[in-house]
Amino acid sequence: MSKVVESNVTNRRQAMKCLLWGGAGVLWTFAGGVPRPLRLGGEAEAGEVRGFTFGQISDSHIGFKAGAHPSAEDTLADAVAQMAAMQPQFVIHSGDVSHLSAAEQFAVAGEIMQGVKRDVFYVPGEHDTIGDDGKLFFERFGRGHGTGGWYSFDAHGVHFVGLVNVVNLTSTGLGSIGAAQIAWLKNDLKGRASSTPIVVFAHMPLWSIYPQWGWGTADAAPVLATLRRFGSVTVLNGHIHQVIQKVEGNVTYHTAYSTAFPQPAPGVGPGPGPLKVPADELKAMLGIRRLEVVSDRVALTDKTLAQ
Repeated sequence: MSKVVESNVTNRRQAMKCLLWGGAGVLWTFAGGVPRPLRLGGEAEAGEVRGFTFGQISDSHIGFKAGAHPSAEDTLADAVAQMAAMQPQFVIHSGDVSHLSAAEQFAVAGEIMQGVKRDVFYVPGEHDTIGDDGKLFFERFGRGHGTGGWYSFDAHGVHFVGLVNVVNLTSTGLGSIGAAQIAWLKNDLKGRASSTPIVVFAHMPLWSIYPQWGWGTADAAPVLATLRRFGSVTVLNGHIHQVIQKVEGNVTYHTAYSTAFPQPAPGVGPGPGPLKVPADELKAMLGIRRLEVVSDRVALTDKTLAQ
């Protein structure tokens, strides 16, 4: 399980270690609405977990290829095959489906993603909104009819919310939710019991990981204020291409692996971007996520493409 990586990480070895920690499974139990982690393989394995499962795929960057790096199409196909074998009820894709918002990249991504053989719920990344504010993305993958692309749905008593925070980025590159979406979220959650488990997914992190690199959302505070009355809130993001987790009261934040390329740990090196690694180490830094929801608990497992 990844721990929060502070901005003063000082060397590449430590950064690589942090990236690789994400392969472990974590069982979340809820006491009084507060999530408490138990590492799988310990006491948590005593009881068999049953219930519905869903998957997360992120940052597929179809169209990306650099040097000897395998094509993003190949690594996404690998990820999809592994996800299909898990047989989740549905899959969330948390953005950067494409690398350059090109119609052919979206078409290829959509065709590959059909391999999960399940319904897929998408939100855009900033690479999906280049030049047209996401017009092509929303035409192919959008669900938020009558909104700016944000939407919600319910599954087995869990309320899922897909937010858009990659349009109108700030001058420093931070994500932005916007007043209209915040008002919509308040209305969407109004009247729901505080005991309702909530899962929120968006591309850019809703907590400040490393603002100097644009790794955060400028106006996340009112969103989180709206969510705090719920006893169980899980926030799923992509964008930073590595697994980092934070628990803050009743809200648990998780960033996700990319299926295309890793990025450096926060503050390590000159800035964000594709991290060059030896070919035999690459798949250990790419991956997918499986989540199982049963009543008052969620089992979360991050699986690398090397596993």
